[in-house]
Order: sequence, then structure tokens, then C-alpha cells
Amino acid sequence: MSPPPNPPPPARLPEKGRNPLRRPAFRWFFAGRVVSVMGGTMTPVALAFAVLQLTGRPEDLSLVLTSAMVPMVALIILGGGVADRLRRDTLLRLTSLGSGLAQAAVALCVFTGRPIGYLMALAFVNGALQAFNGPAMSGIVPQLVDAESLQQANSLLATSRNAAAVLGPTLGGVLVATVGGGWAIAIDAASFFVCAACLTRVSLPDRAARPDGRLLHELRLGWTYFRSTSWIWSVTAAFTVINAVQMGVWQVLGPVIAKQGIGPGPWGAVLSAKAVGLLLMSAVLIKLTVRRPLVTGLVWMSVAAAPLILLGAGSDAWWLGVGAFVAGLGTGFMGVVWDTMRHQHIPPEMMSRATSYDDFGSFAAIPVGQLAVIPLATLFGTTRVALVGGLLLLVVALLPIALVSVRRLGVDAEPSDSAAPERAAVTGGSGG
Repeated sequence: MSPPPNPPPPARLPEKGRNPLRRPAFRWFFAGRVVSVMGGTMTPVALAFAVLQLTGRPEDLSLVLTSAMVPMVALIILGGGVADRLRRDTLLRLTSLGSGLAQAAVALCVFTGRPIGYLMALAFVNGALQAFNGPAMSGIVPQLVDAESLQQANSLLATSRNAAAVLGPTLGGVLVATVGGGWAIAIDAASFFVCAACLTRVSLPDRAARPDGRLLHELRLGWTYFRSTSWIWSVTAAFTVINAVQMGVWQVLGPVIAKQGIGPGPWGAVLSAKAVGLLLMSAVLIKLTVRRPLVTGLVWMSVAAAPLILLGAGSDAWWLGVGAFVAGLGTGFMGVVWDTMRHQHIPPEMMSRATSYDDFGSFAAIPVGQLAVIPLATLFGTTRVALVGGLLLLVVALLPIALVSVRRLGVDAEPSDSAAPERAAVTGGSGG
């Protein structure tokens, strides 16, 4: 791809240090991300009530949500290839503007009571844009901070995301109850425009021209790197199962069990306890230095099985809250560590493609878990399925530790015992 007529000046190298907020480019990126995430956490509540008010059919809400999920999963690998070819700052600005326009159209549809088909079409557009935004977002952080600041940068991003997850739905609910869901969605649209404006202050160097401009060839190179890097594919495979179990048992079956037992009020408190755990751990990791990060992260992730096992055991709200809080700590720890390991050990030219294959593998089985859990519960019983799901999560989270590459990641100078051949293969392939 030829460079633009007036390319921006090369970005200044990030200053050394452990506080990423000292770097202007990261500050603007972080500010835009905080605003966008806060707006986005209000939308699910507003959209749900808007759809239910419009049609009164829960199935229609499922159709709208699925309309966003399908293109995101289907296109995320393509999005990774595009993000590795283009400048990520430009791609993020374009996708943020696109999402802002799409959400503004959603708000207009809610205000005017348009048929559900309009919301489904706009949800599809939003999902497609997210497929390109996500890989670019994952790949840009190492370009904004130095290696020593990556964990702190990811912890700050996770802390803001988790804080928004606590505050955003409440604010969205207040807006729905007072001025209507359309205004909450309109604020989300505005947040995307603010994010795009902040990203105009983030300027990355132009990418060097690639000898081979074929996108499919580069996607194959990305797949070759992904499947030959055992520490990545093993954790991705584990999270294929973990996410299916979590979203099925916790998100779908959990409320069913809670309705029969502790009740909806205490169940809401249990969910809040998990959110607090996520927020607390992401904040702690801003300062904490982690030894053997991936092994420690997987051990922490295994404790996310606790609330599922407690659900299956018929525990009361107090113990479920404790289990959910601990699960939030574990999930928060693994989230920050995993982002940091990807940023530190995946070659920059492969970053978005490798993370898009990881995201695809992690997300692809979620609908399976959501659809299969109720038939399984009908066949075997709700508490038994929850208990078995928790035990399965516990075992699967620990399985990748059996690999040497997982145990040594972050300990050796190289990311794994096969890292050098992998990097050589990538360089040679892209030059052919």
C-alpha cells in the first residue's frame, strides 16, 4: 500500500519508565478508551429495555445480540490481518467513527420506534466493526509504551474497563428509568466520537511496504505462527472450554438456580462481588511484579471454578458471594497477565493476527455453551451440570501448565523453547 501524500511525522520513542501515563500518546489513547468503554457499558441495559418495550418478546433481544456476535466472530481473523497491514491508529479512528455513526442510528431507531429489523442490521454493522477494532486495539499498546511498562498499561486499561463494568450498567439503568434508553445509546454514540477525537492525537510511524501484498498469504502466515507457538494455542484451547462453561453455567444456568434458591436480589449482589474482585485485582497489578506470570495466571484462573462448584453444591448467598469475589480476582489476574504476555512475546508484525486467532478460538464456543446448558440441565439436573462444569473449568485451566513453553514463558529471554525457529519462519515467509 502506497503511503499517504502527507504522512505524519514518526512517533517519538516511548520514554523509559514504569508509568505509562507519562507518555502523551498512551494518555490520549487511554482517555479515549475510558470514555468509549464507559459509554459501551451503558448500552446493554438500555438496548435490552428498548427492545423489550418495542416488541415485548425476549426472543427479539436474543436476535439483536446474535446479530452483533456472528459478524464479530466470523470476521475477527480478517480483522487481525488488516490490522497487521495498516496503521493501527488510523484503523482505530475509522472503526470508532463507524461505531459512533451506527450507535447514533440505533438511538434514532429507538426514539422513532423503528421495526426490530433495523436494530438487527445496525447490530450486524457494529459487530463487523468490532471485528476490526479489537485486533487493532490489542496490537497498538506495545507501540505506545516500552516493554517495562506493558503490565502497568494493561492493568490501567483493565482497571478502567472493570470500573466501567461496575458503574456503567447502573448509570444506564438510571437513564432508562428517567429519560429513556435512547438517550443512553446516544451517549454511547457520542463516546465513540470522543474516542476517535482522542485518537487523532495518537500518531504511529507509517508501516513499511510489504513485499507480498496478498492478505490471504499473510493470514496463513499468522495461522502458521499461531499453531506452532504452543504457549498461545494451548491457552486459547483452554479458554475455548472455559468461556463456553462460564457463559453457559454462570450466565445462563446461574440465574435459573438462583431463582429457585437464593433469589434475584442476592444473585445481583453475587454478580457485584465478582465485579469488585475483577476491579481490585486489575488495580493491584498496576504495582505488583509477577514471577512466572503465565503459570501463576493459570493457577489464579482455575479459582474461577469456585462459584460454579458452589452453585452445584447448593451454597447460600454468602458463600456464593465469596466464591464470586475470588473468581473475579482470578479472572482479573489472568486477563492482565495474558494481555501482557501477548504484547511482550508475540513479534510486532504478527501481533494482530495472532491475537485475532486467539480471540476467535476463545469466543467461538460461547454460543455452544449458552445453547447446550439448558438441555443438559434438563437431562442431568441443574446442580449436577453446574458442579461438573466447575470441575471441568478447574482441570482445563491447569492443563496448559504441562507444556514447557508455558512454564518457561517470562523466565527465559526467549518466549519459549521454539521461539527462534518460529520468528525465523515468519521473517522468511513474509519476504517470499
